[in-house]
Amino acid sequence: MVMVDESSFMRHSRLRLGLHVLVLVLALIVLLRAVLLSEPYTGWIGALTAVFVVVHIVGASQRAPFARFAWLGSLCAVWAAMALLGADAAYVSFGLILLFMTEMPLIPAVAAVIAITIVNVVIGINVDDSWGGAVVGSLLGAVVGVVVGLGFRVLFHETERRQQLIEELHRTRAELAEKERSAGELAERERLAREIHDTVAQGLSSIQMLLHAAEAEDLPPSAADKVVMARRTASAGLADARRLIAALSPSDLAGSSLVDALNRVCERAGAGSCDVRLLVEGQAVSLPMPVSSALVRLAQGAVSNVVRHAGAHHAVVTLTYGTDEVHLDVVDDGHGFDATILDDPAAHNFGLNAMRTRVEQLSGRWSIESEPGHTAVSATFPLVQQEEHR
Repeated sequence: MVMVDESSFMRHSRLRLGLHVLVLVLALIVLLRAVLLSEPYTGWIGALTAVFVVVHIVGASQRAPFARFAWLGSLCAVWAAMALLGADAAYVSFGLILLFMTEMPLIPAVAAVIAITIVNVVIGINVDDSWGGAVVGSLLGAVVGVVVGLGFRVLFHETERRQQLIEELHRTRAELAEKERSAGELAERERLAREIHDTVAQGLSSIQMLLHAAEAEDLPPSAADKVVMARRTASAGLADARRLIAALSPSDLAGSSLVDALNRVCERAGAGSCDVRLLVEGQAVSLPMPVSSALVRLAQGAVSNVVRHAGAHHAVVTLTYGTDEVHLDVVDDGHGFDATILDDPAAHNFGLNAMRTRVEQLSGRWSIESEPGHTAVSATFPLVQQEEHR
């Protein structure tokens, strides 16, 4: 759910409400003066004032551009009829100027103000038979209305811009929280997979090997049958443990090799503006699930950073199998960044720090180099030590 700053919203609403109330008060002033001065067309002025108030209230909530234009045009028509009956309609013209200046684009609003001012000048001349007073009074009212209207426009614009910024902030925070939650879930799944692999799976594998060795011993038939049954039970438990490990591991690894999983990572990332390729060097060997999972996650994180932040055109993911280690490189030709910020806790480098932690948890080495036009993320895992934990 997107939240907005309630105080900002209320200020914006109060400003608009105050403007509309002012316009209605000006219309009522025209009617009140007609009653107090016993104008000859008081009845008609009262009827037109009522129509003006109703049209104003009904149309004030319209937000579509055409509806706003029709609303303001209707108000002007009613005001023009009032102006034909008495010069006091000039009071309402001030409110109309404010409405046009706040509700319409600037150029149409200025054109409307000029038209309203001309009408006021004509009315003033007919009443006072004086060009000077009519022109000065009408121009002064128009200038004041324009200045006040521009002030309202600025206030409305700043309030709306503030609301947009707050909404964007809340959306960004919600997206960040969702990403951190997803990253936490994935990390916990991988941790459980490693724990099951290093404890239950290895224990069952050892039990199975010991029982298999016991089968070769000269045992009584009843004992031999029990050993076979125990070995089969351990084998079934080991198979279940491995299926659970596979279910907790990255989905790209499900039912496929490490190279296939990395290929899918590159294909998905390469669907955009950045060309991402995979290179495999050396003789492929079977890796422990925790290492394979870590390599896939590292590739996903590094390639995601390239696509989202680096502005790169090309990136290469290289998987190298050595005699005693496996090596992953992700190199791009993006604009680079200052790698020293990795040691700054205030820099919010959650993704990069998570990569480093993942590598270090498996006794690996992690490094990153960056400069304009080149960034390289590297991770290395020892094979000898990992083979002991298969």
